[in-house]
Amino acid sequence: MDKILQHRLPYAPWMVPASRRLPGVQPLDWNDWLIVDEAFAAQMAYRATLMQSRRDAVLAITKQAEPALVELLETVLAHLGPTYAVSTDQVQRPDGQIVPLDWDQPLQTAAALIQEDLCVLQKPEIDAPQHHLTAAVLCFPASWTLTEKIGQPLTSIHAPVKPYDDAMAKRVQRLFDMVRPESPLWRANALLYQDADLYQPRSATTPRKPPQGRSNFLRSERQCILRLARTDAVVFSIHTWVLPFDRLDAEQAAALDIYPIEYAGAGA
Repeated sequence: MDKILQHRLPYAPWMVPASRRLPGVQPLDWNDWLIVDEAFAAQMAYRATLMQSRRDAVLAITKQAEPALVELLETVLAHLGPTYAVSTDQVQRPDGQIVPLDWDQPLQTAAALIQEDLCVLQKPEIDAPQHHLTAAVLCFPASWTLTEKIGQPLTSIHAPVKPYDDAMAKRVQRLFDMVRPESPLWRANALLYQDADLYQPRSATTPRKPPQGRSNFLRSERQCILRLARTDAVVFSIHTWVLPFDRLDAEQAAALDIYPIEYAGAGA
């Protein structure tokens, strides 16, 4: 696979105090949720390839999630930007590709429209203590595996993440409990990788180790937390940037000497 790289990193989490304090969430304007960047066409083509060649690895849907997936597609359609052309039965993407609106496969259709990976989390019962992952399209995993995480609660999903202790787990669950449909949230992370491939699954039994020596690439995720008003499901969307270090601007690069990447935000 050819490297899919962005030309610039629009947001460097290690430079902003609010991002350095985990979990580092900030308010999100709904109008800023979905991003179309210079890697759109290449990322979407790679997603289509993965959905065909590794479908069972990158797509998972439980019965509980099905009503929420219809609302998710409705929400995506409502927030597509001016570079899309939306009609009653199809959407023309910014790269010119036509996507039929298949309401029998709402998650797959949503994933064919936007760069973001999409995870849906719900409580199995109203009074359950945690949200569980009930559906996802995860074509660009940052060192985790969807087949291991589907159906699992937040604490199990984040078990390999070192900063995710009991105190952090309670803070994150409160975020998922309190996020309101009209007030979504977002955060960003920064990760070191030797390989630029967007598809980087890793089993929880073989946790990711810090790269030895100088890393070749910086990977950053913009993670948004949204509540769907009708079904009350929480959506966790992930927009991924990958770029070599020499594409950071001078200020971003200089700040790495003060705030090393390992403190810029938790991993996936």
